[in-house]
Amino acid sequence: MNTLLTGLSISVLTVAVNASEPEGPHDGAEWQIWAYSSAAPAPLGTHATVLGLDGKVLREGTNGWTCMVGNPRPAPEGGWPTAHDAMPACADAVGMKWMSDFTAGKDPQIERDAYMWMLHGDVGEDNTTAGVLNKADAADPAHWIESGPHLMLLPKDPSSLNGMSDDFNAGAPYVMFPGTSGAHVMIPTDGYYEYQDPR
Repeated sequence: MNTLLTGLSISVLTVAVNASEPEGPHDGAEWQIWAYSSAAPAPLGTHATVLGLDGKVLREGTNGWTCMVGNPRPAPEGGWPTAHDAMPACADAVGMKWMSDFTAGKDPQIERDAYMWMLHGDVGEDNTTAGVLNKADAADPAHWIESGPHLMLLPKDPSSLNGMSDDFNAGAPYVMFPGTSGAHVMIPTDGYYEYQDPR
């Protein structure tokens, strides 16, 4: 297992997020900058580059981190109704490379472990199989998890997670997509079970 997690007893992390939600259209720059940058704790997200729905830079950052939409589904007209629906993610350049490879269906090739913040959570995934975007399509609905706020550890070597629990109900860090090249560690933070009660 990755040495960063070995011996740690992580139950729930509490993190501070950025300022409150602005009014205005959800496909506008102000709302998108707030929604995507608040996927990371302040001040990290405050100084990150923010990419808009079209992939263009809405705000240049100063710390080498980037925040953007993480939801692979097409955005509705007018933008995502909530930050949770947008599934924004924030990562450094190595984490962005992992995400780029993963979403392109390639085995992520990164030079070191990386982290990715998703403090607005996601709208649900099959914990065993990447790319399953609807609960009805999951091989087993018991593997479906709609996550609240979390931090992700993206390993350089996914096999380093072999043997780690994939139980997402315990509140402890667990592996998502175990045994695959996209395996990564989900680290629940405060409010992780806001959208789904652990069984």
